[in-house]
Parts: sequence; C-alpha cells; structure tokens
Amino acid sequence: MANYSKQREAILNELHSRCDHPTAAQVYESVRQVIPNISLGTVYRNLASLVESGEILSVTVGDGYEHYDGDKSFHLHLHCKCCGAIIDTKVQDEKIKNIVDFDGFTPENSVCVVYGLCKNCKLQ
Repeated sequence: MANYSKQREAILNELHSRCDHPTAAQVYESVRQVIPNISLGTVYRNLASLVESGEILSVTVGDGYEHYDGDKSFHLHLHCKCCGAIIDTKVQDEKIKNIVDFDGFTPENSVCVVYGLCKNCKLQ
C-alpha cells in the first residue's frame, strides 16, 4: 500500500461515498470541495495507485473515459448505451462460485460490463 496522504484518503472516501462510477474529472471536482488546492494530476496519480493496489476498481465501458468504483465486491456493471448510466447489480454468491471455480483458480477481483438499455431508455 502506498504511503498515507490526505489527498489519497479524500479520494478514497469520495469513491466509497458514491453509488455512481465517476471519471477522474468528476472525482477531482468533488474532492476540490474538501481540498481546494488539489491538482488534477494528483487525482489521476492517486486513482492509478488505488487501482494498482486493488483498493478500487477501474471500469471501462467504451465511452472514452475511465470510470472508478469504490465497491470491490463481485458485481456486474450494466451500461446503458443510450443514456450512459452505469448501474451496479449483485450476483448470488453460489452463481459466482460456479463461474470462477475452475481448476483451482482463485479470483481476486473482476470487472464485468453488460451492455444494453436501462428500463427508462427502453420505455422511450
């Protein structure tokens, strides 16, 4: 784990408090409310370090941005190709075990994205 810093803690707290999947720029704008002098570069470096250490997830959905998720538990990301929403959905533990229990494989984390239309966009 990287050295503790006030900036790193604020970024991690921000991601743990959110239910959406913000981009680095969105994290930057939020964290600036707590630490006004933080730089965008500091946010990018800390996000990369948090992903590398496994403390957060990086989610890429094909929209040109990297999104971040403070929830490391196994779950699926549903990406609406119409409105761009990224929605978390949990999967039952027994189903996960059946999927990943392959020849002694031990999963550490995973990012799975399912593409489609959310309920609101489907109704339009």
